[in-house]
Amino acid sequence: MSDCLFCKIINGEIPSTLIYEDEKVIAFKDISPQSPVHFLVIPKEHIESADFIDKNKVPLIGHIFYVASKIAKEQGLECGYRVVNNCGNHGGQTVNHIHFHVLGGRQMMWPPG
Repeated sequence: MSDCLFCKIINGEIPSTLIYEDEKVIAFKDISPQSPVHFLVIPKEHIESADFIDKNKVPLIGHIFYVASKIAKEQGLECGYRVVNNCGNHGGQTVNHIHFHVLGGRQMMWPPG
């Protein structure tokens, strides 16, 4: 999508602090971190939100979680971390390209804060 912020990051049109890339996904540091470690993992394929995951996307979503876990270990998050996906306006989604926040490096609270 030509007007999608994350598609522009994927295409190199907008700079990011890239920490991982393969043929299916990229991961980069969040520009407004909410914890000492905060990065996003996103598919290179434009998928608007979790509402648009069909059975054909299941391997890709599994790969995203594999990459999130791999990077979390590399970032030293042995004590744990949180993976967050916001879906739709009421779910807090601000960019309409599915993405997963990985947060760690501190004790997470519930409710989030």
